[in-house]
Amino acid sequence: MGNEMLWAAVHAERTALARDLDSLSDQQWSAPTACPGWDVHDVLAHLVDSAKTTRIGFVLDMLACRFDFDKANERGIRRERRADPRETLASLSGVINRTTTPPAPLATRLVEAFVHGEDIRRAIGLHGSYPAEHVATALRYQVRTSFAWGGGRERCERLRLVASDSDFVVGDGSQVCGTSIALLLAVSGRPVKDGELTGDGAGALMEARR
Repeated sequence: MGNEMLWAAVHAERTALARDLDSLSDQQWSAPTACPGWDVHDVLAHLVDSAKTTRIGFVLDMLACRFDFDKANERGIRRERRADPRETLASLSGVINRTTTPPAPLATRLVEAFVHGEDIRRAIGLHGSYPAEHVATALRYQVRTSFAWGGGRERCERLRLVASDSDFVVGDGSQVCGTSIALLLAVSGRPVKDGELTGDGAGALMEARR
């Protein structure tokens, strides 16, 4: 997947999310998500901050937070979270086409867009539509990246993951089948709905997320 195609997928997802969030109620903005301690508004602010982050800015934040990723993320949320969530949403609309990134593989931009998009949508009962081939690109990154760098490699040990909607197949061992987005969520440590994952390894993958 070339850089131009990758960024086009990220920009398309930011556009779709901004459209989905255009008419949320106050109650929906404060709904808790699968990110511990973050509500929908927090995740949105994180996405805005992530879209604005540059390589130098990331390094400066990490230095300020003594290389604590969680503290750096909280710092970014405080920086971008407005009193009115609709203003934060307007900020997302303003960064839709940005191509700035922290010092990490570009596939992380897909992971951010798809996983956090689902964090928000699932918290408020919305359904996302994602290009399976692009989700599979994010999934390939996650399965080969360790926990320490935000991936899920350790969750996939001794498992064979098979996507039902793309050509993604990886690993050996007990089989786990599901859509590309369901697999991406599980590998990233997120919960999925009953029946989204099947196979004799599904239980092990879901237990490994905890």
